[in-house]
Amino acid sequence: MPNDAMPGPYNGWYGSRRDALAQARRVRHARARRPFGRAARPAFATALLLALSIAALLAPATAHAAQAEVLREHTAVAGVAPNHVAQAGTAQEDAARAGAAQGQAARGRVAIVGVPGLEWSDLDQARTPNLWSLVSRGASASLSTRAVPPPDRGITCPTAGWMTVSAGQRAGTAGSGCPAPAAPDPVGAGAAIPNWPALAAYQSETGYAAQLGTLGQLVTDGGGRVAAVGPGAAIGAADKSGKIAKYAATADALGDPTPYNLIVLEVADLVNAWTQQPVDEYGVPTPLPAVARQAAVARADQQIGALAGKLPPDTTILLAGVSDVTTNAHLHVAIATGRPFPHGYLTATSTRQDALVTITDLTATAIQLLGLQAPREVVGRPWQAGGPAPATAAETVTELADGDLASQVLREVRGPFFTVLVTVQLLFYAWAALALRRRRSTNPPRADLASSSKLLRAVQVVAVVSGAIAVSTFLAQLVPWWTLPVPMLSVIVTILAIAGLITGVAFAGPWRAHVLGPLTAVAAITSLALLIDVMTGSTLQVNAVTGYEPVTGGRFYGFSNIAFAVYATGTVLGLAGAAQWLLGRGVSRRVVVAVCALYGGFAVFADGWPAWGADFGGVPAFVIGLAVFLILLSGKRVSVLRLLLVGLAGAVLVSALAVFDWLRPEAQRTHLGAFVQQVIDGQAWTVVGRKFSAMIGVTVGNWSLTLLSLVALAFLFLVLARPSRWGAAALGQAYTLAPTLRAGLFGALTCAFVGFLINDSGIAIPAMALTVAVPLTLAACVRALQLATPTPPEQRSGQGAPRPSEAGPRS
Repeated sequence: MPNDAMPGPYNGWYGSRRDALAQARRVRHARARRPFGRAARPAFATALLLALSIAALLAPATAHAAQAEVLREHTAVAGVAPNHVAQAGTAQEDAARAGAAQGQAARGRVAIVGVPGLEWSDLDQARTPNLWSLVSRGASASLSTRAVPPPDRGITCPTAGWMTVSAGQRAGTAGSGCPAPAAPDPVGAGAAIPNWPALAAYQSETGYAAQLGTLGQLVTDGGGRVAAVGPGAAIGAADKSGKIAKYAATADALGDPTPYNLIVLEVADLVNAWTQQPVDEYGVPTPLPAVARQAAVARADQQIGALAGKLPPDTTILLAGVSDVTTNAHLHVAIATGRPFPHGYLTATSTRQDALVTITDLTATAIQLLGLQAPREVVGRPWQAGGPAPATAAETVTELADGDLASQVLREVRGPFFTVLVTVQLLFYAWAALALRRRRSTNPPRADLASSSKLLRAVQVVAVVSGAIAVSTFLAQLVPWWTLPVPMLSVIVTILAIAGLITGVAFAGPWRAHVLGPLTAVAAITSLALLIDVMTGSTLQVNAVTGYEPVTGGRFYGFSNIAFAVYATGTVLGLAGAAQWLLGRGVSRRVVVAVCALYGGFAVFADGWPAWGADFGGVPAFVIGLAVFLILLSGKRVSVLRLLLVGLAGAVLVSALAVFDWLRPEAQRTHLGAFVQQVIDGQAWTVVGRKFSAMIGVTVGNWSLTLLSLVALAFLFLVLARPSRWGAAALGQAYTLAPTLRAGLFGALTCAFVGFLINDSGIAIPAMALTVAVPLTLAACVRALQLATPTPPEQRSGQGAPRPSEAGPRS
C-alpha cells in the first residue's frame, strides 16, 4: 500500500501458525542502526539551502509535465503506439546513458540466483543442506519483495518480481491473477521476451515508471556479457529491447559460465508447484500444502547446489526469493556469498536495519559489484555487511524466520486491533460524556459527593490510560508478543500493561495534583520515547501495530506518518505542561517561550533530519503547529499573515533538509534527497499525485478512523467546551487554572490538520493525534473540576414584604 503505516483490512495468514511458532525463537535480535557517512560538498550549498522553496522545486516538474503532455498529443495525432511514445521520449536519455557507459567497463562476475517464494522458514539443515551451507559462510537478511501487486492481492507475483530486478524499481503486470513467467522466444543463442513492448509501456501506469531492461542494458553497454537460465531469469537479464544475448532453459544447457559477467539463474521449483494449484476468486493460486512445499524446496536446494558447483570460485552469488508464492506477502531469503560479504548480516542504506534489505537493492548490488554506476532509475541501494550474525546457521535462520513471523502476525492482528481501538475509544467518550453531565442534587448528601468524586477519579485514570495507548503500541515492541500463543490477546495485554505503567508514573509524583500533571507526564514520555527511538534506528516502529511493516515496504526507518502524529502531539502538549510549571514558578514568559522554542525546534529537526526522522511531509505541519503554540503562549494573536509566514518557513526548512540530503552521495540519500532528484528529472508530479490519491483513498476507505476523529472533535467542543450540569465548561475551567493548555491544544490540533492535508496517510494522522490529545485534555478537565469550588445553590426567597401599591394607601 502506498502510505506507510496504515491499518489495512484483515487478511488471513497462510500456513499453520502453530508450525511457525514452533520454529521461532522467543528472543529478538537487536538491530543496530547503520549511521550515514558524511559527504563533502561545495561551500555554496549553504546559500542554495536557504534560497530553495517548494514553488521553486515544483517548477521544473510543471514544465516537464507540460512538455510530456505536448508530446503525448503530438504522437496521438501521428498515430504512434504508446510503447513507441515511451521509447521516443527516452531516446536521448538512452543515448546519453550509453555514452556514459562507454567510460565504464563491466568487470568481475556476479550470479543472481532467484528462487521465487523461498522463505526462511523453508530452510532445514537436513532438507536444504546447500542453502544451509550458504548461510553458514555468507551474509544473510530478510528480503522485502514489494513490487506492484495484482488487483485485490497485496503480493508480488513471480513475473513482477523479475521485472523489478530488471528495472531496479517496482514493476507489475496488467490484469488480475499471478501467472508464471512465459517461456522466451529463441533468437539464435539468445532469446526475446514475449510481449515485451506492452510490459514496458504498462509501467507508466503504475505510478513508479519502472524502466524495464535497465540492469541488462547497463551491463551490455559496459562491455559485459550477460546470460540467463530460465524464463524468469530472462526477464531479469533482458536489455531494454527485451532481448538476451545468451539464454538457456537449464544450467546444463548454459555450458561454461566463465565468459559471462552477469549470470541470472531462476530456480523455479516452488513457482512450478504453486501454479499447479487451484486459483482463488482473484485468479491467484491457493497455497501449497506443507508436504508439497517441502518437496519443492528440497528440489530447489539440489538445483542451487548444482549451480553453485558450476560457477567459478571468484563469482559473487546473490541469492534471493524474488517473489511470493502464497496468497499473503512474506519476507524472503537474501544471501550473499563471496567478496565483499563476510559471514554476518546484510544491510543497506535503503532500510538502515540490520538483516533487512529490499528487492530493488538486489539490482543496485549487482551493478556495483560489476564496477558500474547505477542510473537514477534504480532506486535501491547496494547490500553491504551489517552487524554480526549468530554463531550458527540454525540461530541465524531462526532469527530471520522470526522476523517474517512477526510480519505475518502483525497482518493478522492489525485490522482487529484498530477495530478494538476505535470501538473502545467511542465507548469511552460516551461514558465520559454521561459522567460529566450527571446532575447534582440541590443538597447532595455526603454519599453522593463521595460517589461523584470516585466517578471523576475513574474518568481521569481511564483518560490517562487512553492517552498513553498510542506510545505504548511502539513500546510494546520491546516484548516479543508475536511469539505468544494468542497474538491478538497478547498485543492488547502488552499494550495495556505498558500504558498502565505510564499511567502509574503519571500519578506517582507530586505533579499528579496539578491540572496538567498527568498530561505532562504522558506527553513527555511519548515525545522522548519516540525521539530516542528515531535517533537510535527506529526499531520500535518496525512491525508495531501503529508502525510500519517490512513486508509492505513503504518505509523502513525514520518517522512513519502515524508515529509523527503521536510524536508531534506529545511534544506540543508536553511543552504546554512544562510551560505552565515554569510560569507557576515565576519564570518570565519570554524565557518560557524561548525554552519551549528550543526544545520544539530540536524536535522538528529530529523529525526532518535525514539520518533520524527523514520525514518530508511532517516538518511543515510540525513547524506550523509549533508556531501556533508559541504565538499563543507568548500572548499574541494567530493571524493569517503569521500563519502564511510560518508556512513559508516550514516549506523552506523542509526544502533545505531535502537539498542537503540531495547533496550527499547518491547511495546515502533518503527519500528527501530522492524527491529533489525527482523534481530535477521532472518526475515530482507523479510522486505527488500518487501520494494525494493515497491520502484520499485512506480518508474515504478507513471510515472507522474518520468516525473516531469526528467523535473526538465533537467530544472536545460539544462536551468539554460547553457548560455542563456541573456548572461552567470543564475545558474553560482547565484553561482558567492552566492557561497554557489552550496554546498546547490548538497547536497540536493545527499540526494534525496540516499533516492530514499534506501526507498520504490522510485521516490516520488526525485520528492518532486526537487519540493522544483528547483523552489527556479530558484528564486535565476532570482535575480542573475537582479543584473548582462548586457554587452552592441559592436559597429560595420567602414571601417579601408588600410594596406600598400592594399594601393599600398609607394611613
